[in-house]
Order: sequence, then structure tokens, then C-alpha cells
Amino acid sequence: MKVSYNWLSQYVDLSGVTPEELAEKLTRSGVEVESVEHLNKGISDVVVGYVAAKEKHPNADKLNVCQVDVGTGENLQIVCGAPNVDVGQKVPVAIVGAKLPNDVKIKRAKLRNVESQGMICSAKELGMNDKLLPKEIQEGILVLPESLHLGQPIEQVLGLNDVVLELGLTPNRSDCLSMIGAAYEVAAILNREVKLPEFNVKEESDIIEDRVHIKIDAPDHCRRYMARLISGVTLAPSPLWMQNYLMAAGIRPINNVVDITNYCMMEAGQPLHAFDYKAVSGGNIVVRLAKDGEKIVTLDDVERTLDSEMLLITDGTKPIGIAGVMGGANSEVTEGTCNILLESANFVGSSIRKTSRKLGLRSEASLRFEKEVDPKAVEFALDRAASLMAELAGGKVARGIAQSVVEIPDDKSVTLGMGRLNKFLGTSLSIEEVTGIFDRLSFPYQVEVNNIHVTVPTRRQDIEREEDLFEEVARLYGYDHIPTTMPFGDNTLGMLTRSQMLRRTIRQTLTSVGLDEVITYSLTTPGNLNDFMNIYGETHSISLAMPMSEERSVLRTNMLPHLLETAAYNINRKQRDIAIFELGNVFMAEEETLTKLPREKLTLGGLLCGHRVAEHWTEKTAPVDFYLVKGMLDALFDRLGIAGVEYHPVKNLAGMHPGRTAQILLQGKPAGYIGQVHPIMQQKYEVEESYVFQLSVESLLELATIHPGMVSLPRYPAISRDIAVLVDREVTAGKLQETVEQSAGHLLESVRIFDVYVDDRLGVNKKSVALACTYRDPEKTLTDEEVQEVHERVVGALAAQCGAELRK
Repeated sequence: MKVSYNWLSQYVDLSGVTPEELAEKLTRSGVEVESVEHLNKGISDVVVGYVAAKEKHPNADKLNVCQVDVGTGENLQIVCGAPNVDVGQKVPVAIVGAKLPNDVKIKRAKLRNVESQGMICSAKELGMNDKLLPKEIQEGILVLPESLHLGQPIEQVLGLNDVVLELGLTPNRSDCLSMIGAAYEVAAILNREVKLPEFNVKEESDIIEDRVHIKIDAPDHCRRYMARLISGVTLAPSPLWMQNYLMAAGIRPINNVVDITNYCMMEAGQPLHAFDYKAVSGGNIVVRLAKDGEKIVTLDDVERTLDSEMLLITDGTKPIGIAGVMGGANSEVTEGTCNILLESANFVGSSIRKTSRKLGLRSEASLRFEKEVDPKAVEFALDRAASLMAELAGGKVARGIAQSVVEIPDDKSVTLGMGRLNKFLGTSLSIEEVTGIFDRLSFPYQVEVNNIHVTVPTRRQDIEREEDLFEEVARLYGYDHIPTTMPFGDNTLGMLTRSQMLRRTIRQTLTSVGLDEVITYSLTTPGNLNDFMNIYGETHSISLAMPMSEERSVLRTNMLPHLLETAAYNINRKQRDIAIFELGNVFMAEEETLTKLPREKLTLGGLLCGHRVAEHWTEKTAPVDFYLVKGMLDALFDRLGIAGVEYHPVKNLAGMHPGRTAQILLQGKPAGYIGQVHPIMQQKYEVEESYVFQLSVESLLELATIHPGMVSLPRYPAISRDIAVLVDREVTAGKLQETVEQSAGHLLESVRIFDVYVDDRLGVNKKSVALACTYRDPEKTLTDEEVQEVHERVVGALAAQCGAELRK
């Protein structure tokens, strides 16, 4: 919302307050001012002049030599190249010594040997936003109204002495989408009175009941519809003061009738629309829902196809406007318009919002209706516009108002308790101080002991309960005046929950082993959904109702496609060594038609490709492999204190290499998988040999125990024993390690596999596995006999459970 400082001063006394100071006060009170723009971009000594004579330049076909009167008693000779300059015009003239924007200084000059004593200016040369002016004016000098006096400073004439404050309003502050609403806010801040415009509707034509009939067939979408009939209007440019205010608000002036509707909308916040009465069949207005497939050509000459949820204004036979959004071209006010049917209505905000979004069409009117305008401004804005049309367009207002009413909301009554207010704010405000704030807000109230019964005007749609009044008191009392206090009550020190702590541990651990965290889109393309196995089982895809693109049209069920896309993005930019992980949600649907909300599953995914050791003269490069990724996960499981980790080879996992993939089991339950991406998938995603993992974070959080951060240093020495056993190739190293841990008992500190040897000379389908076992007793020094006893028990268990033969 752009607020003109000069326009605002019509409703509230701003004396002694600069625009910058006002912006600061508004922002401190909770209405953010995003920018303060001075419309004068640095012009001075530019005045109103009169073109008394014009003749062609003797040495240039496209230049004219003009004699211009600026009220000094002597004409100035000015050479001008504008195609639209002509005798009898009043124009802005920069005299010698004048300054224009961008530090342009006007001096005496000769153009093709003819002296020029100034410059006739265009709107753009004056620093104005010429996009808000008619095209013919954009391409030439600015022609001013004939009623202006010669020598008048152009800053006053064109409103360039104004300052525009742009408000960054939150959705609840629709009251400040009008000049009067902003005036109430400023008056409350400055503790001054609001001066509402005074006007009188002079009704002097026929009775409107005989000529206009209104019917609301969609009462759930339209609460009230009012109309006035103004006959005999003459279309012409609106007064310059009105044009200046509209342009300051970012609205392009069109003609006096349209400008009046826009002016009153910006003033009162109530959108209005002017129909050409002769285009409204029989003077009938029927407000109804559109039919599926019904069409209308709007004022922007675009044909719109409607559906049964969109509200229409019709004349009983044809649509003449999309309610609250844009009028129809078939009822547009044109130069031949003589009689105006003026609409002012209260439409339901959700209905207008839905229509606007479906059509992709937003207007100043729809913006206000969407946020719920003041329902009591309907009649005020209608009468204000009718009086201006009579004054500025020569119209005659018919007697009476045609209307149809479903409901007119009353002012709300909210009770504020002083005890609750002071407890809530941590203040000790008195009733007099609080009621003084309500006086400033123009909120009527009644005091009853320690309660204040406040009547909230309908312009403040955002205030519905006691806490809303607390906010009003706090912001106008001044947030910086509220004392700082310590919290009290049965509070505990803030700390992370177990889930938060474990998620942080997961991130820290993976980062410490060399992975970088990434955050990718939760939306993906349908073609990627089934590329990899979903660790949570079968699920249905979840499509967006209104996707921005096909690439982001469904919710992901898997982490790996986006990690591969991230890898491809980096590889295409010459970054080939990639080690990344993501901790995020995937989305599961139990049924194809979403009658239930989808389940969100927190999932951990990771990807490595390229080299784990960069090329360096001190050592050879080492490519990423399965065991590097497995080691990183082992470090994570160890940090989380998860025991019973198993890796089982699997061959038919979607998207994964059949010989280099394993399912991960945590304490016997499937929790995810690890392995190499299938070469076909690597080709699809345009990546090199890549290794990935995907884990259910729910399983990690359920089983995590978390080791203590520190353990005591051992006081007694350890004894190591190595075992080399011959086993079948199908026996996994994990099975051997698990057998050793179970059979050795509490004296075993660690077991590590340090060698695997495969050769046909060992026997058919045989392999040799070497394990290093470390034994330690925390209470004493172990003897060889004690270690040997445990060691023999380990060897026996390996033979019995794994079929292992001890190699000599």
C-alpha cells in the first residue's frame, strides 16, 4: 500500500512530523514502512509556461522554435524537438538555471545556431513515472491543464512536493489498505483526530427504484450489493489533484469517472465499479455463480473461462463483470457513456480469492476483497463517489439507492481484563492509560470495575478476542516502554529433546567422517519415483493439485534421486569428488485417493562418488568403494551406540548393482540398504560410479543408546591374539565377528578383521579370514592362561557355528 503524505494530511494533522519520522513511528507501532520515496527527484526552477508561438527551426526539420510565456512579462525563445508541442498549450518549462533529475542543469545554449533559453519538459524528464501516463504523453512533452497560472512552480502543480510511504502490511491489517484506515492508524500513534471528508449527495434525478433492480442469487458469496444511478455524465480528464494522488498510489489515471471510483477505493478501502447503464439490460443486476465453461471478456480484452465456483455480476441475460476482480468489456465506460450504474458491494473474501487465483488475475479491487474490507464502508464509498461524479463529471444522481442485503455485520464487543493485560505484558498500566489508548484508536468502550468492554469498529476485522486488544495496547504504549522481566513459574531449563539430540549427533558424526549436508526439494518428477526401492514398502504417489512444473509435481518417496541430481549438478561443474548426505522427510500414502493425510518418514540418505583421497604427490588417489561407505555407517552406528548391525547381500534391489548391494539390519530388523548405484541408473542421472545408502531414521532413534562422551583410560595392559580360519565363501565376515563377540565374553575388548584371502588352492569355494582379538580385564592384568582359555573357546565356537578350520 502506497500512502501519499500530502493525501494523508487531508485526514489527519501531520504538522511537525516529517515523512521519515512518521515512517519510524509507524514501523515501531507494528505497521512496517518498507520505503520512503520523495517524488521530487531534484528539480527546481521549473514553472508553468504558455506556448505563445511556434515555427520550424531553420536548420533542422524535427526541431521547433517556440516563444514561451512564463509570467515574467517577456517571452522565452526555446528550441523544442517534441512532436506534440503546439501553440496554446500550457507546459512545464525549465528556465535557465533550473535543475532536473540526475543533476541536469539548464543553461543558455545554441541548437543549430538558434539560441534556446530553457527547456520544455516531458514527464520523464521531470522524474515522474511516465508509465502511469497515457502513451501519447509518454512520447512527448507534458501538456498541462489550461486553468493553471503562469509561473506556478511545477512541484506544486504535479504533486512532486509529495512523499510516498510504502507500507508492508501483514494480511490481518486490511484496514490500512485505505487512506482513511491509514489515517486512523497515524492519528492513534500521534494522538490526533481523524478528519473524515465532508460531502453531500445531491439527488435530483428520477427515482432509482424504477430503473435499477438488484438480486443476489449467491448469498454465501455476496453479503450486500448497493448501486446508484448517475445520469448525464461527461467523460473528461479528472482534476490534476486527483491524478496526482492516484499516480502517487501507483494507479494510472484514465478519465474522471474511472478515476473517481479508484480514488474512492483508495480513500475508503471499498472497491467500486462503474457500468455503462445502457449495457445493463433492463437495469437488472443479478449476482450469481457462473456456469462451468461460461465465458466473459474482461476489461483487459482477455476472454476468461469460468467455473461454478466463480461469482459473476450479470444483467439477467449476460455476464457483465467478474465480481470483485474485474469488469466486463461489454459494459465498459467509454466516451459515448452518458449514464453510470455505480456498484458498491461486500463480497466474501474467500470467494474472491479463489476466483482470482484460478484466473491468475489480481487487481487492486481483488486485493482488498480477499483481505475482507470494512462492510460498513460500502455505503460511504458509494455516496462519496456519487457526490464526486456530480461535482466533477456533471452527473445527476437518481434519488435513492438500489440494494439487496444478506447481512450487515455489527461492531464486535470484546472485554479486556486489566489483571490479565498487565500479567500478559509484564506491565502495571492503569485503567486511565489503557482507555486513553482506546480513545486514540477511536474504539468506543465502557469501564466496569477492572474490565473494559470495547466495541471494535468493523474496519478492524483483525480484532476478535482479548489478546488482540492486548496487542493494540502494547504497540501503542510502545514496545520499547515495556519493562524487561524474568520469566517466572514452574519453568525448567530449555534443552534438546532426545530426538533433537540424536538428529544433531547424526549430522555431526557424518560431517566428521567427511560428508557434506545438502537440502534438496521435497517435490520431484513422477518419472523418478520408482527408480530405487522404497525402504518403507509400497506406497502410492502424492500429486500436487496445482504444480508449478512437471519436474516438481509429486512428493518424493525416496531420498536417492535428488542426491543423484545434486551429484550430476556438481559433476557438470567439474566437481567430481562428492560426499554428501541429507536428513529429510519422504512421504507415504496408503491409498491412491488421498482421504487421509500422507505419512512423513524422516529418512537419512547419502552418496559418494569420485575419489576419497585427492591427487597428491605424497600418496596415490583412492577411489570411493563399498567398504568406505560401510565404514562411515559403522562409525555412525558406533557413535549412536547401536549394536547388532548386520549387512546381508541382496541381488534384486531396484536401482542398485546386483553384486555390490547389502540390506542393513539393526538388531534383526530391516532399516535400509547400502551399495553401488546400478550402471543403468548412473547413466540415466549422468553420474559416475556412485555408492549410496538410505536408512530409516525412526529405526536409528529407536535403537540409539549413545555412548558417553568420555571413558576412563585403561589401567591394565591388553593381550592380543590373531586367528586365521578357513571357511566357506558364503560365510560373511560379520557372522565371524559376531560369533567371536558372543563366545569371548566380557574380556574381549575388540575384534577386527584385518585380512581376507581367496584362492582355489585353499579348497573349493573356500576363503581365509584373519581376525585380531584384543582382550583386557579392567580390574587386573590378564595371564596367558586366562587368555588362552578364552581364545580356545572362541576357536571352538567358530568351528561349531561357522564351520571354520583353524589355519596352521
